[in-house]
Amino acid sequence: MPPRDLVLVLLVCLTWAGNFLTSALALREIPPVLFTALRFALLAIPMLFFLKRPARGQWPRLAAVCLLIGVLHFATSFTALKLAGDLSSPAIVLQSYVPMTALLAWLMLGERFAWRTGLAIAISFAGVLVLGLDPMVLDHPMALLMMVVSALFLALGTVLMKGLRGLDAYSQQGWTALISVVPLFVASAVLEPGAIGRLPDASWVAWVGALYAAFLSSLVGHGLYYVLVQRHPVAQVTPWLLLVPVLAVGLGIAFWGDRPGPRLFIGGAMVLGGVLVIALRTLAKARLSPAGATQAARGGG
Repeated sequence: MPPRDLVLVLLVCLTWAGNFLTSALALREIPPVLFTALRFALLAIPMLFFLKRPARGQWPRLAAVCLLIGVLHFATSFTALKLAGDLSSPAIVLQSYVPMTALLAWLMLGERFAWRTGLAIAISFAGVLVLGLDPMVLDHPMALLMMVVSALFLALGTVLMKGLRGLDAYSQQGWTALISVVPLFVASAVLEPGAIGRLPDASWVAWVGALYAAFLSSLVGHGLYYVLVQRHPVAQVTPWLLLVPVLAVGLGIAFWGDRPGPRLFIGGAMVLGGVLVIALRTLAKARLSPAGATQAARGGG
């Protein structure tokens, strides 16, 4: 990619890594399900201007994708972040959605992968187990479990998303916000009694966290990512996103007091290494196919 686009991808990574820190600060005051609802309520306002109607027959799949990603994935990921007590392990474990997506695509869509990709998947999952033995993570085992579940919801939603037609990234974000916001507020009222009533007592730090998640992480971060994938093959952009958990670990050490041990670094390297192999194999496959070669040539890849 040219230097201009490298700057953009670095901005995306910084924006998404920063979301772990600002959200963790907000979650000190706002419960995770309500925080997720606020994120999508704020995001829904500007997204109304970008909405496109899905094609006929796409509504059930769109609703399933929005509920899996918007409600289940984000609610469980923010719950895991609140329970974890650190930023490093949630940021790394979330990346396990990549090998999960490959496995689910094989089971549900019949997509095949070579033995190298299978080995990378196994290494990634083994890395989660090694990471889970770090003392910092062992103190909060439920957080690790919740983030694995969150990654599974994201992977399932990603596989179902492949069947959506005629919707760009902005429309998908908008529909996710609109479809998810009511179930999230209802879930918060049931699971977090009194939280909505205490919302006016939240400090400016909590509201900045919600605004950051809605506008910088979702609108700006995903918007820049959409610009990049319009210029380059998705498989060419994806490997760069592995900088997100690396930067999040750095932010955790610098601003959150994380003190990860060797098991977290070893397990994290296994997870991210496996994800990198999967991403590079996907890029190689895209370049070998006629459609992928055309897209790569168009994107300057």
